[in-house]
Amino acid sequence: MLTQQNSLTGHIADHIIQAGGWVGFDDFMQRALYTPGLGYYARDDAQFGHLPYVSCSVDSGLRVAGSDFVTAPELSPLFGQTVAQQVAQALQVTQTTDIWEFGAGTGVLALQILQTLQAQGTALPRYTLVDISGSLRARQQATLAPFAQHMRWVSELPDTVEGVVLGNEVLDAMPVKALARTGGIWHERGVTVCGTADAPVFAWQDRPTALRPPHDMEGSHDYLTEIHPQSQAFVRTLAGKLARGAMFWIDYGYVQAEYYHPQRAMGTVMCHSAHQSDTDPLARVGQKDITAHVDFSGVALAALEAGLGVLGFCTQAHFLINCGLAARLQSADLATRVMAQKLIMEHEMGELFKVLGFYKGPPWQAMGFVRGDKTHRL
Repeated sequence: MLTQQNSLTGHIADHIIQAGGWVGFDDFMQRALYTPGLGYYARDDAQFGHLPYVSCSVDSGLRVAGSDFVTAPELSPLFGQTVAQQVAQALQVTQTTDIWEFGAGTGVLALQILQTLQAQGTALPRYTLVDISGSLRARQQATLAPFAQHMRWVSELPDTVEGVVLGNEVLDAMPVKALARTGGIWHERGVTVCGTADAPVFAWQDRPTALRPPHDMEGSHDYLTEIHPQSQAFVRTLAGKLARGAMFWIDYGYVQAEYYHPQRAMGTVMCHSAHQSDTDPLARVGQKDITAHVDFSGVALAALEAGLGVLGFCTQAHFLINCGLAARLQSADLATRVMAQKLIMEHEMGELFKVLGFYKGPPWQAMGFVRGDKTHRL
């Protein structure tokens, strides 16, 4: 693993040198996460799961077994079972027969949805996973072996998509540009390389820029934040391909008035490794996740510009309860109920995580947004 880390560090250092000694943070984040065979999401480790690594050396990056973080489907099967209710309604209303999931991780969410639909006697749709990670694809195929005849894996989208599109914790992993206001002047924060050829070290370097946050920033104090051109371009492109159906994005983040609040002066970029968090993406590159909170207002605007309508926007807690989580909790055993509570508790995932839904075609009322809809805040 140490050799892999050194190889990725050398690869990125060479790229920075060839680019003139500086690259934007979005370029650095892209390579740290997705460089084929070396990036965080392109290696063979188990990033997702309940337990941290059994043996983890922070200095060397050596990990023996375990995971870096847990997502909602790994936390409780009730997550996927409940989301399946919204998916079933969306398939029926839009008269489509396909599910498209992006960034499917281990494939557990797909498994939970398909198992639930099958148990309810619903005709199983074709389920397409779009994932650029070869190692994750192998794990997904093993997880979803019972439904192999309904599965499809693609790395590129067709010109036209019909069906229900899902993304759970996808947008937060898309590279962001970092902006820093220092002394009243806006800069783009980028990465340079120093040290020796055998031991390159990454460091921050700011350059004046015409880029600005999409929301007015009160005050003149120093301020660090992010903008999201890549995730918004992704949603805009995908929305343009959706001929008929619905989209549901589940992630952590804020509307712009909250994201660019004057007091949120240190940005939202975070790293995750062995179920611990830190704020230094330039250290142990490739050995930890790098994320940023989602700008839901920007995502909504991108989808609207591409011709979609908004189904609703609410907290994950409201969405899951609207889709019937309470009834499932009542019939679950104690251990399952305890873990599932984390999905809706305010200090866990319930309030920070949001669900944003779109439709293409005639408007309709999605069950997940019946109560607690905050579309007006977008």
